[in-house]
Amino acid sequence: MTQEPRNTEQDPGADRDTDKQDAVGGNEDLTAAFLRETEVVEESVEDGKKVRRKGIYLLPNLFTTSALFSGFFAVVAGINGDFAAAAVAIFIAMVLDGLDGRVARMTNTQSAFGAEYDSLSDMLSFGVAPALVAFTWILQDIGKTGWVVAFLYVACAALRLARFNVQVGSTDKRWFIGLPSPSAAALIAACVWTFYHFDADALGFKLLMLFVVAAAAVLMVSNIRYYSFKDVDLKGPVPFVVLLAVVIGFVVISIEPSVMLLLLFSAYVISGPILAIMRKAKARN
Repeated sequence: MTQEPRNTEQDPGADRDTDKQDAVGGNEDLTAAFLRETEVVEESVEDGKKVRRKGIYLLPNLFTTSALFSGFFAVVAGINGDFAAAAVAIFIAMVLDGLDGRVARMTNTQSAFGAEYDSLSDMLSFGVAPALVAFTWILQDIGKTGWVVAFLYVACAALRLARFNVQVGSTDKRWFIGLPSPSAAALIAACVWTFYHFDADALGFKLLMLFVVAAAAVLMVSNIRYYSFKDVDLKGPVPFVVLLAVVIGFVVISIEPSVMLLLLFSAYVISGPILAIMRKAKARN
């Protein structure tokens, strides 16, 4: 028995069903094309062979994204005049930035994409955010000199990150060449957090912040070595007194976080020049 062809003139729903199927097929094609064209493809050498890997690792990049969000939040908080929240956000970004690399190494999820993404996140969190927070708090009162010094810090942070990226693997991992940008940002954030509620109209505070921001900028692009703490074994056993010292450290910081963090990072910042002077003096003798 021969089946008669369907009369689309009498059944207009047939055309609608056909158009619907074409639309669905078209959407699937567009989705596949979008995924294919936006996919991240990395080439690496493993066991002497080139390996192409598609996609990105989610876990470490979640930490990087969180650090990026904290840096952006610090910028917004600084613009709104909430300087305490801005400083805290920079410290949170610093903690998250330290975690993403460790998580990537622990889970064997390192990638070139993650390294570049981390560097861009650092530029916002430790380059733009501290300079903008310091500028909106007090440097803008100094006029042209204030924004020039703020820009100097941003430029030096970018140069510091670029130099670090190209020197990875070619320097002693125990030392950083130049002040790390997270430490420079932490110094500025601690200063803002500690002094923002003081009389910001005083000339002394303006000159102090001008010096701190300029000094941090210069130290980032200097050749002064800073201890990296990368050779500290966190997995091995330690004496009980070490854990006790860590607990005491947390207690001391919790008493007055802004002041304690300022003292801590100030000590780290000046440790580089002091050690450099001691090495030169020892070499002369």
